[in-house]
Amino acid sequence: MHAPVGLVVTESRLIRECNNAFARMFGYTPDALRSQMFSVLYPSDEEFVNIRDRGVKQLRETNTYWDERIMARKDGKLFWCRVRGHSFTPESPLDRAVWSFADLSDTRPYLPLTRREREILSHLSDGLTSKEIALQLDLSHRTVEVYRAKLLKKFNVANTSGLFHALGGIDSSHVASNSSNKS
Repeated sequence: MHAPVGLVVTESRLIRECNNAFARMFGYTPDALRSQMFSVLYPSDEEFVNIRDRGVKQLRETNTYWDERIMARKDGKLFWCRVRGHSFTPESPLDRAVWSFADLSDTRPYLPLTRREREILSHLSDGLTSKEIALQLDLSHRTVEVYRAKLLKKFNVANTSGLFHALGGIDSSHVASNSSNKS
């Protein structure tokens, strides 16, 4: 209960128990979070679904998962955090799992991104070229280049490598996003 890192036990993505550090990180008390769907801590329902889809395969294969993602506090403020998980039921990983959460706000301040910027960033993190991203999103490759340039300017970097370094130097398999094929 008094560990310095946020800890939470979930059953089918429902919060069963959490410690003080976890609840404080999100602006709640532990009692207020018990029996809540984990979706209350995500910026959107779409991101809640995307993270589930992204992590289940790795949990089944290795029984561990980690990423760095944007989460939402009770007051609606968004922030980056590092998430690590372990399942007690590897055959059905989300039935019962334990997760640790570390607030990265001090080292990685949140910069607001548009939905399209997040989509493009997600595809870049998957190693796609501007032309491949354009095909995925049904856009002109020049439009993708404009968004790419805006991202570089926003993060004050010269290239895509610098962009991912600004995001913490993590590789694409650990960047959780809410990409979709919607225009």
